[in-house]
Amino acid sequence: MTDIERLIPLERTAEEERAKLAGLSGAEYEDQWRMWRHASERVQAAIAEHAATSGESQHDVEQALKKAARHADEDPCE
Repeated sequence: MTDIERLIPLERTAEEERAKLAGLSGAEYEDQWRMWRHASERVQAAIAEHAATSGESQHDVEQALKKAARHADEDPCE
């Protein structure tokens, strides 16, 4: 498992929390927004840590993570 693959669950959690914002308003929206922001901050911290240890730019790490997270769900047999 590559380091990027270890970050995929964090990215997915953040995206799931973001998706839950749809259709909410008021206090429900604010509560869910805080959940998404917390998850997003965890992803960004992990990206920064990975970039610092690998010497890659944070942008490159983030782009690689987003691509890996999108393609990790694809079944190559289908």
